[in-house]
Amino acid sequence: MNAFIAIVRRDVTLALRRVSDTVSVVLFFVLAIVLFPLGIGPELNLLARIAAGTIWVAALLAAMLSLDRLFQVDADEGGLDLLVLAPLPLEAVVLAKCLAHWLVTGVPLILSAPILSILLNMGGDGFLVMILAMALATPTLSLIGAVGAALTVGARRGGVLVSLLVLPLLTPVLILGASAVDLALAGLNATPLLMLLGAMLLVAVLLCPWAAAAGLRLATE
Repeated sequence: MNAFIAIVRRDVTLALRRVSDTVSVVLFFVLAIVLFPLGIGPELNLLARIAAGTIWVAALLAAMLSLDRLFQVDADEGGLDLLVLAPLPLEAVVLAKCLAHWLVTGVPLILSAPILSILLNMGGDGFLVMILAMALATPTLSLIGAVGAALTVGARRGGVLVSLLVLPLLTPVLILGASAVDLALAGLNATPLLMLLGAMLLVAVLLCPWAAAAGLRLATE
């Protein structure tokens, strides 16, 4: 457990030292949301109808900006071989790095989403459901993205490859998250969709570290 916490602390510290990487994710999210009212126009009813889907698409794309650096920095600096040979199981190492990635990218997106939704005239009834849904979905994005990042370690244009590999797998998360917010705005019960997001998170926690660890072992052979 001490080694697990040490890896999380190390990755968070490195991310905070490279503030531009973390800021770029939030800045992309903010700019994407701000541009929608400018492009569509001041029609409040139209903005309210597309608010949930717009926020989720922007959050998904913003979270993917930093996925290609999840393991690439360690590979470039020679630390990936040490992580593979470390006493801590590689699956636990992957899980720790995913947790660190979520802390520096997912948490800022969760905190900024309700504020930005005001720009899209989204009703206050969907704020709580949006926060809960994003709290369940953003860790899933990091876990599934880790698999794509592990498979593309050392590849040229790794960011593009990660997007091509991960986007189809993240589509159900996008649909469930946006639908849950729409149900809450319509006054309906969004609990079943939140439970499905929670189930997807549990499956991702069980399977994605194993798949990403296998990809990292192939990359270091």
